[in-house]
Amino acid sequence: MILVVLGTQDKPFTRLLDTIQNQIKKGNIKDKVIVQAGCTKYESSDMEIFDLIPTDEFNKLIKDADLIITHGGVGSILEGVKNNKVILAAPRLKKHGEHVNDHQLQIVDEFAKMGYIIPLKDFNKLDKLLIKAKKFKPKEFVSNNRNFVTLLESYIDTL
Repeated sequence: MILVVLGTQDKPFTRLLDTIQNQIKKGNIKDKVIVQAGCTKYESSDMEIFDLIPTDEFNKLIKDADLIITHGGVGSILEGVKNNKVILAAPRLKKHGEHVNDHQLQIVDEFAKMGYIIPLKDFNKLDKLLIKAKKFKPKEFVSNNRNFVTLLESYIDTL
């Protein structure tokens, strides 16, 4: 199953859904596709589309997903990274009216440099990136919570 996450931005991201729909029609995507579309209005008989998905259901979908295709928001990317999922991340762009600026480009670039995701910046290459995703092994996410707790305990001990 492919989970598509467009986030809660108040601007549509139909460009990404059009690209996915095109790949379904070409036969390059055969998996079930579930979309959390936020404010993006889109109709397709090939994808299950929801405006928002309750948190518990969303977390289950993330765990069950074979691939996550997401916008370039930090929260959406991190949810997939923490679950060690293969992620294609597509930045929303100002020039297409998808966001107020292009900060998602930097976010996607940084996560890609660290080996956590595959950047999807050229939508014409989605077919090739879908093939790459099948072999991609994302870098494992290691939480820093233990280090933080150790530092906090050390600080408290000095009081």
